[in-house]
Amino acid sequence: MITRPFKQVDVFTSKPYFGNPLAVVLDGTGLSDAEMQRFAAWTNLSETTFVLPPTPEAAAAGADYQVRIFTTAYEMPFAGHPTLGTCHAWLENGGVPKDQARIVQQCKVGLVAIQRAQHEGGRLAFAAPALQRKEPSEALWQALPGALGLTPQQLLAAQHLNNGPQHFGVLLDSVDAVLAVQPDLAHLQALMAQHGFSGLGVAARYDTATSAPLIARSNREARAFGARADAAPAEAEPDLEVRFFFDRGDGIGEDPITGSFNASLSQWLIAEGHVPSTYVAAQGTCIGREGRVHIAQDATGQVWVGGDVSTCVDGTVRL
Repeated sequence: MITRPFKQVDVFTSKPYFGNPLAVVLDGTGLSDAEMQRFAAWTNLSETTFVLPPTPEAAAAGADYQVRIFTTAYEMPFAGHPTLGTCHAWLENGGVPKDQARIVQQCKVGLVAIQRAQHEGGRLAFAAPALQRKEPSEALWQALPGALGLTPQQLLAAQHLNNGPQHFGVLLDSVDAVLAVQPDLAHLQALMAQHGFSGLGVAARYDTATSAPLIARSNREARAFGARADAAPAEAEPDLEVRFFFDRGDGIGEDPITGSFNASLSQWLIAEGHVPSTYVAAQGTCIGREGRVHIAQDATGQVWVGGDVSTCVDGTVRL
């Protein structure tokens, strides 16, 4: 065992402990797959990452570093909050990218570009990987209301979404419906196994004529009446509310904030005209988090998925 630099960061939030935590081992050289998997299971976080030098081929193509991403049960080809969290930790640990405005990460899905806003502590945003999507079968569409505890009228549209991870997205008719979802966990797990997706997300747009949740209302009130100097920064008011349910390997759980799903969801919703090309998604509201995912499509059509990252633990680990 050797001592390796280590950080635990909170992703998609400017308020530490209100986002999605990630463990980052900043030097994974010499570790076997089994050792990485064992440590990821021990952290008991949704994901743990290990930073490695890029392969020669990836380095020649511009990669600054390589990342391996593990859940408690298996390795992932790509994931959003580990991408932003690892990049933040790598930069904070002294990593120097070839291009100061553009970091290139190698992972199992290929090379992922990450932009850094041009100011001190600028927000990071990754380029959403190419998306493959398709309509659900009639049988799956008919099964969804029962699995989600909703009426058929509350479901507006749905798609299989594949950007490395295979997910399924459902657009609902109201934010209230999103917040009220109480899935039949056994039914949902059976649908995932039958139709080949590892997670299912629901989303709905906020009606601009109605109030956002209490979190957003309190943010508006803080700005109107003045906030204490020591108060935590207010998160951005959302345009979209998102929830995501995934198979953890030991049952179905709800993810605090899911970058990969928001990446594929945004590409689908923007392409179909359900949302504008720039918006902010909230996730984690029902489980005490205040995640904010910043979506922007550039002039070339590339969708960028951004979020704030806070370092919560900084030290070393023996592995």
